Amino acid sequence: MKSLILSLTGFALLAPAVADARAAEPPKAARKAPSKSKAPSKSKAKPKSATVAAPEPVLTPSPAAQRVIDWVSGAHDNRGLPWAVVDKVNATLFLFAPDGTQQAAVPVLIGIMPGDEASPGVGTKTLASLGPAEKTTPAGRYLAKFGLPVAGERVLWVDYATSVALHPIPKDAGAREKRRERMLSPTPDDNRITFGCINVPQAFYTRQLRPTFRRKGGYVYILPDTKPIDDVFPRLRTQAPG
Repeated sequence: MKSLILSLTGFALLAPAVADARAAEPPKAARKAPSKSKAPSKSKAKPKSATVAAPEPVLTPSPAAQRVIDWVSGAHDNRGLPWAVVDKVNATLFLFAPDGTQQAAVPVLIGIMPGDEASPGVGTKTLASLGPAEKTTPAGRYLAKFGLPVAGERVLWVDYATSVALHPIPKDAGAREKRRERMLSPTPDDNRITFGCINVPQAFYTRQLRPTFRRKGGYVYILPDTKPIDDVFPRLRTQAPG
């Protein structure tokens, strides 16, 4: 009996301690609703760098072309008219105002064969009847004017007697000739493709050459590719060295 009383007394002493321990236990945190998983943030794509077009090559006169330019400007050989210098070796054309101010520099296409003379009677032949050796662009100094049309379009005749004209690439030029690609290529090595005429870019012809030469014409100086330059332009011999 005594032992039972002691057991009950111990339980009575233990019960408040257990209750106090439960009371001191921190309340359990309320269970949060599962948060929606955030989609992984997409990494911002790096802006693509804009493609920078390669600058067009700057066409500068060769020493031979510069020599002719200096002579014409110094001696006023153009006689108050606009003028152009065609460098066949480098397949370039330089356009000048009457006062000698350079207005443009463009690539050109020239005759298939090297040579500075026109074959006799070439101006009376059809293009189809021309032999390979006759497809040259003759060198020299020419008074060029607009005249009779070719294929329905007026052209700048450099030398009407030999059928040498200055005009854009003909619309009926064969695709296999790739004249546009040749004109845009970075080298003059593939610019020999015409029957003897001088082909220039369409935009240059429309916006600059035609308005400049339309009223009174002008002079065109075509540099040689086989002859000495002094033989083609004898007056260069009187030019003082620069």
